[in-house]
Amino acid sequence: MAEAFIVGAVRTPVGRRGGGLSAVHPADLGAHALRGLVVRTGVDPARIDDVLWGCVGQVGPQASNVGRITALSAGLPESVPGTTLDRQCGSSQQALHFAAQAVLSGTQDLVVAGGVEVMSQVPIASPTTIGLAAGMAHPRGGQGWAERYGDQEISQFRGAELIAEKWGLTREAMEAYAVESHRRAIEAIERGLFDDEILPYGDVTRDEGPRPGTNPAKLATLEPLREGGRLTAALSSQISDGAAALLVASGRAVREQRLTPLARVHTMTVVGSDPVYMLTGPIPATERLLERAGVALSEIGAFEVNEAFASVPMAWLRETGADPARTNPQGGAIALGHPLGGTGARLLTTLLHRMRRENLRYGMQTMCEGGGMANATLLELV
Repeated sequence: MAEAFIVGAVRTPVGRRGGGLSAVHPADLGAHALRGLVVRTGVDPARIDDVLWGCVGQVGPQASNVGRITALSAGLPESVPGTTLDRQCGSSQQALHFAAQAVLSGTQDLVVAGGVEVMSQVPIASPTTIGLAAGMAHPRGGQGWAERYGDQEISQFRGAELIAEKWGLTREAMEAYAVESHRRAIEAIERGLFDDEILPYGDVTRDEGPRPGTNPAKLATLEPLREGGRLTAALSSQISDGAAALLVASGRAVREQRLTPLARVHTMTVVGSDPVYMLTGPIPATERLLERAGVALSEIGAFEVNEAFASVPMAWLRETGADPARTNPQGGAIALGHPLGGTGARLLTTLLHRMRRENLRYGMQTMCEGGGMANATLLELV
């Protein structure tokens, strides 16, 4: 039976908005991760069949197929193609799925999956806001959408608030969650747990997001994002800059290229969910993943659940009954940041390195996505 192996995973540090990576061109930042992946795996770059690259804000420096531009900027042979995909925040996790599916189908043997986002240069929703400013229609401005959902607000901020309300998550509980995310991230940095997965960029050697001294008293002083709401900026993922890349290989490529399998892609799924709540997809995605995998939740040693907002993983924990200690054990996007199109690959990279370090047989990742969707991935240690 065909198998898809991950034979390398590397990422840049995640920079703060306006921080040490803010002036780096997105193609150069992605190329840095891609070159590091080639060096670390020892793969012959001419044998790479494709580069699948996630990016959400495909405008300005991230336009015109930044995946292809990144591959060329990294020095890969011109014969190696590249494409860019957008499944919103899950773009580079979806890139991993497409890469694994290509390998499992037997049509390709070596595929790069990764992504980039430099939000300091391309703010969130830039394609929409720039289009509106130029007189273009809104993406949800069509008749079919209006007939189904009317003109109600559709946004991640409203979705996160609706989740907090539905699951009875108080501001105080979410602030305690955010404090713990920062504590775990800072502890992981101090212990060097990210060192092996990070490829420093110039003077930036560590993730810039975690804030020492984060405590409930400080968070309680912040204004809510919406009048009368529970969520504040401290309870949402940080605006960030970063890139990550993984190499997926067939068994034949592993043998011929003498690569070292780190994990195999055991099971993958993607689901749609309510686009108004928008961010609840990880719950049904996890259920479907476990059904397809035939693996019990208790068998999984680590979970990465993207912290778009504190309410998202908290509702997921409530519904699945997963162990909070195994969930985002090195902190999440509230502390580490969320460079949109690069986050899926960043989470996979962190998960894979933790599985290797602690000899965990299974690791799972899931993340919510704009439009009401979610990917879920189960990795098995080799």
